[in-house]
Amino acid sequence: MSAMVAIVGRPNVGKSTLFNRILGRRMAIVEDVPGVTRDRNYAEISRFDKPFLLIDTGGFEPASDDRLMAQMREQSQLAIEEADIILMLMDGRDGLNPADHEVTQMLRQVDKPVLFVVNKVDGPAQEIGLGEFYALGIDELWPVSAEHGLGMRDLLDRIQELLPELRSPSTADQPETRLSIIGRPNVGKSSIVNRLLGYERVVANPTAGTTRDSVDTPFVYNRNRYVLIDTAGIRRKGRVSQKLEKYSVIQALKALDRSHIALMVIDAEEGVADQDLTIAGYAHDRGRAVIIVVNKWDKVAKDQSTMGRFVEEVRRKFRFLPDSPIHFVSALTGQRISKIMADVEKVSEEFNRQVPTAALNKVLQEAEQAHQPPFFRGKRLKFFYMTQTAVRPPTFVVFVNKAEGVHFSYQRYLVNCLRQAFGFTACPIRLRFVDRER
Repeated sequence: MSAMVAIVGRPNVGKSTLFNRILGRRMAIVEDVPGVTRDRNYAEISRFDKPFLLIDTGGFEPASDDRLMAQMREQSQLAIEEADIILMLMDGRDGLNPADHEVTQMLRQVDKPVLFVVNKVDGPAQEIGLGEFYALGIDELWPVSAEHGLGMRDLLDRIQELLPELRSPSTADQPETRLSIIGRPNVGKSSIVNRLLGYERVVANPTAGTTRDSVDTPFVYNRNRYVLIDTAGIRRKGRVSQKLEKYSVIQALKALDRSHIALMVIDAEEGVADQDLTIAGYAHDRGRAVIIVVNKWDKVAKDQSTMGRFVEEVRRKFRFLPDSPIHFVSALTGQRISKIMADVEKVSEEFNRQVPTAALNKVLQEAEQAHQPPFFRGKRLKFFYMTQTAVRPPTFVVFVNKAEGVHFSYQRYLVNCLRQAFGFTACPIRLRFVDRER
């Protein structure tokens, strides 16, 4: 799993600018797959030797009348609990602030690396003013200008030095199928775990955020081995404000890094929320198969068309998961819970399916004949052959004369051809195009 680097600091010190600078671009709210909701507070940074997950805590200031100091404490506490490395960002133009003192005292007691970064240092006047920041009692400052890129190379090199070595075993190397339960706090994740396992494995409590850490439970179903991962919601009341619900995404990310299939739990009473789309979007990005579970269905007033309308809403909002199975269940009564594992078995088989190269190339040839590839720079694209390079998820490489010319729409067409030919339904498919060497 990728290490986590969190940016903390008071508002307007440039956290979002630093976030975008480390990312290497502005975080776009654009995605080739329609319907994927993006939350600009998380980004996978993969352009360096050691990839990491970058978190901008500035986006999690609760909309309330609480004092600024309380908000900053909550942000910093979340970073302390979740992150592997913390970037404490301060403003080189405004100078030292009382809030900087308090958060620094908090961070100095943390047993993990903290880098004290002074932003907006883009001229001699700010460089002279750096001296006052040493009053915080810290040994090293990292002066940068996130807007202009000054000092960023040294900061990024230091982050790379501090990051742990990559954990090599991938999910594809694990013999059992790892099943994660993801979703917003208080949608009934722990209750579904208990129902699936048939006993009270996880403490279920109607208070949001009862689960504090991911809990792994091995089990066997129809002679197949599984590990069930119950993801935590937000922190307990008293530790961190429950208004910071978006941090449930961090827990989902941790579980998704270790899982193959995700059960995306939705609250039937509340319907599909933006946060549901954000969490499911991360599962989609990581190539995890997703099964949608609509919980608390017993509490919904129903007529003959209620389920059909709900399915339409789910399909419309989760357009990036067009074939994911949908289950309407009640963890409280046990209604339809038993049917979930049948789809888990089916998706798991797809996830591990290996397709012969000859069959793949027959499908590729038929796809080209039915719908010719487009032109690129005056020449028609030519596909030479296709081969499968991995499972979990099934991953295919297509050798082509100009890989950069393959438009997303034609890629989606080929994926659909593979789905029809080989029965991939809920399972994600990875398709990569490579220039054939002359």
